Amino acid sequence: MTTRRSDGSYDIWLNGQYALRDFIYELTLEEALDEISYRAQATIVVTPDFPGMRPGQDVRVVGVPYGSSEQIDLLHPAIVWQCENSYERADRLTVTMYDRTIYLAKSEDEFVFPAGMTASERIRRYATGWNIRVGDLPDTKVKLAKSIYRAETIYNMIMKDLKETARKGGPMYRPRMTLNGLELVEIGTNPVIWSLEPSENVMSIMQKRTLEGAVTKVKVLGTKDAGDESAAQVLVIEEGEYAELGTLQKIVQDSSYQSISEAKEAAKAMLSGIQETISVTSLDINTIRAGDKVDLAGSGMDLIAMTVRHELGDPGKMVLELGSPELVRRRFYMNESV
Repeated sequence: MTTRRSDGSYDIWLNGQYALRDFIYELTLEEALDEISYRAQATIVVTPDFPGMRPGQDVRVVGVPYGSSEQIDLLHPAIVWQCENSYERADRLTVTMYDRTIYLAKSEDEFVFPAGMTASERIRRYATGWNIRVGDLPDTKVKLAKSIYRAETIYNMIMKDLKETARKGGPMYRPRMTLNGLELVEIGTNPVIWSLEPSENVMSIMQKRTLEGAVTKVKVLGTKDAGDESAAQVLVIEEGEYAELGTLQKIVQDSSYQSISEAKEAAKAMLSGIQETISVTSLDINTIRAGDKVDLAGSGMDLIAMTVRHELGDPGKMVLELGSPELVRRRFYMNESV
């Protein structure tokens, strides 16, 4: 007889017809700020009455939130993305599921946007072009520079728009797919802020400090015409803790800045010293998402969940990588790449 983790707290619904609770051996949920889609992975014990699963099927993961007694959707709307069969004393199926933002990360298109549009206006344009329903979409307010996107994924385009918004002093936003449609969630504005107590629900804490990723000098260059062999004009140079930490220089060449003062503010925001992150392993609070603010008792810091891994069970376990809002802005929103 195979031991199964399922205890009634969690279930997977397949095509809205089949409850797979009795087949679940292991179930995890994972999310990171540098990835768009919430991901679930389940190990399923295959028996004669198992209905079978294949890529492309609709799926939803439900569970009872910490401190509650009623099930809610933890991953929905979602899709079966990958299935792997294996045999080791029992037939098992490993299933990878994503929320439906995965299609934005895997689909390419091209768009040309004039200057003056906001990120939220552009998202409505993407949604119209791809027949995507839009849910809660706050006004991001910051006017963006002209953009020409050629053969890029929709996710890349959205993140470039959101990064430009943040670089120009706007809030940090994260796209999420909900039952209401594609939405934008501002980082750190979750209405419920969970407290992690080292003396109660925390199993271990690891604090890391490093110069990897530190920036003590920023040089902002102007753009130059193609074929021009001369060096680009230096618009702004901002210096930070180079005397104490050494010179770690970042070069920025961004045509979206509309003035020297705007470039100067962006350069200041890129300066950073010693990088500090905190990894916490604790009893699971299954509703914490990447981008949520978390209270770590005794830290004296505002902390944002940068990566989240929920190992669902009773009791479950979660592993969080936490960083300050300033670190999140520098690491995920001030860089050029997606």
